[in-house]
Parts: sequence; structure tokens; C-alpha cells
Amino acid sequence: MHLSKKCSAFKVVLSALLIVALLQLIYLSFLSRFHGKQQRYRYSELFGSSAGRKNAHTEKNSRKERLRYSLSTGGIFDNSGQYRIYKNLIKSDFTSDLKPGSEPNVLALGTHTTINNLHHLESLLDRWQNPLSVAIFAHGQDVKFATALVYALSFFCPHIQALVDFHLVCLSGEMASFPEQDREHFAGLEDCPSVFSRLETYRDKHKNYAISGNVSYPNNLLRNVARGGTESSYILVIDIDMMPSADLHQQFLDMITKREPASDEVFVLPAFEIRHARKLPGTKSELVQLYQVGEVRPFYEELCPRCQAPTNYSRWVNSHVRDTGTLEVAYTLTWVDPWEPFYIGSRTVPLYDENFKQYGFNRISQACELHVAGFRFSVLSSAFVVHRGFKIQGEFHAKKDEENKQNRILFRSFKEGLKTKYPSSSRRC
Repeated sequence: MHLSKKCSAFKVVLSALLIVALLQLIYLSFLSRFHGKQQRYRYSELFGSSAGRKNAHTEKNSRKERLRYSLSTGGIFDNSGQYRIYKNLIKSDFTSDLKPGSEPNVLALGTHTTINNLHHLESLLDRWQNPLSVAIFAHGQDVKFATALVYALSFFCPHIQALVDFHLVCLSGEMASFPEQDREHFAGLEDCPSVFSRLETYRDKHKNYAISGNVSYPNNLLRNVARGGTESSYILVIDIDMMPSADLHQQFLDMITKREPASDEVFVLPAFEIRHARKLPGTKSELVQLYQVGEVRPFYEELCPRCQAPTNYSRWVNSHVRDTGTLEVAYTLTWVDPWEPFYIGSRTVPLYDENFKQYGFNRISQACELHVAGFRFSVLSSAFVVHRGFKIQGEFHAKKDEENKQNRILFRSFKEGLKTKYPSSSRRC
């Protein structure tokens, strides 16, 4: 009798557990279906047809149609015919709202990248908080992914939609298309953090310029595309893994209001690199403190100390030490070989030579041309740029030295061409 009661109690407990398990399965099934419907709705909202929607989604639909139109043009070829350029693939609200003849923004930031470094955009825009022009190079399957991901960024991230213009560059034999049939690749995109989480999965996919398929990274073409993608009077062009000092936009605007720049003047921002674990400094005093303990050092100090030495770091570090919030010219320099400074320049500054690709001489060639063209280099008192992480030997792709050798030969030819381009100039480099 006692045993029979125990068996009955066991059956009751077992039945209860089975009921609970069944209810959990039903609940999980419901959640899965609900999430699936939610994902299909979000995907449809992102990439589906906008026909018949005239309510709260009007603005998003018009954005979608602008992307369709940009893609339908087929882009334009660069001068070499090797690359296809989709200028203003995604336009920011700032650019879209500019009226013909209206006063443009004074200073924009231009940068370039592949999708494996696009995750840096979030912190870069957080620091910059002003118009930003981004030129992205994509190849193969990445053309499709880049198109969808930058659209998702502009769709889900209001601060990006407000300020960032995206331009896409791919090989001339490739074309970007509207991502209507790629739902499986974009499941889970439901807000701005989710898009950046997706970008993190592409992080460091390729080692520097080691792009799959032995494809050359056209860095100078991308720099020119980023430059040409803004209507601003002045532009600072940096790599996407670099960070400008805080409040640079407003400080520069205040400076040129008091002091009109000369037509033959560019404004140099001393370049540094910081140990990966360190927080990026925003002010000169923060940077100098890290510099003095070896956590920050001159850019390329280990790889090519001569390339940045003309900046005269000791002079810069020891002048205008106090953070007054006022920007001014600390001193003016004449270019010397092999200096390759980062600078703010006007729209009249010569473009980068697009024959230079991959590693070596791509920025120095442009600095050399500025010198021959008669420009002077005014070093700003408290503005700077910082590269994330120390540049060290052994971290570059296998063909770095070979590419550098090839571009050195190209640089010699480039310098000879400058003599013809600027026949009245006595300057050489």
C-alpha cells in the first residue's frame, strides 16, 4: 500500500514535469515564430519593396529609393578604367539638405577603408561629430555585404545618417546591387548596435593590404573619392584607424575666423601612435602625459622614423602645453624628404596620385607635390592625430617590401613628372 502511494506520487510529479516541459516547448516555438516574423518584417523594412507604403515609413522608403537610384547608375570608372566608383552611394542628411549656392560646411573629415575596418567608424564619429566622408573598397562577395551594411548603418543609426556620406569603390568588372535576396546574411540586424556587432565579425579579416584574390588596395584613389565626396571648404584625410584630437572642428573654425589661411598653406597635425590597451587622448595635455611615459610615440617611429621626424616632435610637445581650447599655428616648416604629414588643406590642394596602390609612397608623393607646387606647412599648436596601436615590424602582409620597392621606382618617375607639371618651380623632392 505504501509502495503504491509512492508510485502514484512519482507519476504525478513526472506528469507535472512533462506538462512544464511541453509548455516550455510551446513557448519557445511561439518566441521563435514571433522572432522570425519580426526579422522578416525588419528585413522587409530594410530591403523590401516600398510600394504602397505612404505612412510613417515615408522617410525610410525615400532613403531606400535613393540607394536604388545610386546603384542603378552603375557608378563611374576611374581614370585607369580599373575601378568602378559609386559616389554618394549613401548620402547623409547634411549633404542632402545642402541647397545650391548655400554656405558649405567649413571642415570635413575624409577617410577610407575596407569593411574589415569599418567598425572603427563608430568611435571616429563619436569623436568628430561633424560631416564625414567615407570611401569603402570592396571586392568579390564583400561588394554585396558592403552595400547592405552601409545602408543598414544609415537606416538604424541616426547619427550616421545625419553626418556620414558613404562612397563605394570596386573593380570595374564588378557591380553593386540592391541586397534583396540575401536575407540569411542579415538576420539579426535590428538596431545600430547589432549592425556594428555584425561589422565586428569582419574585423581583421585581411592583414593590412592582403586582400583575397591578390587585388590591389587603391588607397590614393579612395582618398580622392573621400575628398571629392564633400562640399566642405577644407578637409582632413586620415586612415580610419586614426583619431583626431577632440573639438578640432570648432577650434579650427575659430582659428580661421581670426586668421585667414593663405592660399598656399596647409595645416599639419602631428601624428602619433598609442599602445593598444590605452584610452585615446582627446587633448594635448592628455597626449603629452602618455608621451612622456612611452605609452604614446611618434607615428611610424619603429618602421620609418625619418618619415615623421621633420614635424619636430620635441618642439611641438614643449610648446603651447596648456590646454586653452584655442588653436593657432605653432610654427611653419618647409617640406623635406621623406616627410609625409597629415594635414588640413583646402579644396585647391592637388589630388593624390592614383597610380600609387598598396604599400609605400602613396602619401609622400602627395606631400612632395605640395612642396613643388609652393605650399608651406603650418604646424598646429594643439591639434593632433593618433593611430590605434603601435606600428611594429612583422605585422604587415608578406608582399610589403616588394610593393615598397615597386612604388619607389614609380616615385622616381612621379618626381620627374612634377618638373613638367610645375616648370616654373625651383623646388625639388
